[in-house]
Amino acid sequence: MPLYEHVMIARQDLSNTQAEGLIEHFGAVLADNGGKLVDSEYWGVKTMAYKINKNRKGHYAFLRSDAPAPAVQEMERLMRLHDDVMRVLTIKMDEHKELPSVQMQKRDERPERGERRERR
Repeated sequence: MPLYEHVMIARQDLSNTQAEGLIEHFGAVLADNGGKLVDSEYWGVKTMAYKINKNRKGHYAFLRSDAPAPAVQEMERLMRLHDDVMRVLTIKMDEHKELPSVQMQKRDERPERGERRERR
């Protein structure tokens, strides 16, 4: 089955448990449609670059899934209809990395950046 990564932003006035409950809910939607939630990370409340629906902050969540395309489409459809979800991004991946995402890594655990090129 294809592999996907999803990032979801939920409203800022939800509690942490409600935001994590959304992750479980949408994982169950995938499972009901023949897929599975491989991994999920709750990134917490973060400030956004611009307002979305009059909100400056949002609960961020990261999901990794192994599901057929119709299951992902159904999950995205339900996310877009859900009042608490403001934005969704889904990307198809060739493989899942086993490390925690960059958001969850501590600064000293991240790989070093390459040297910058000189601008001309």
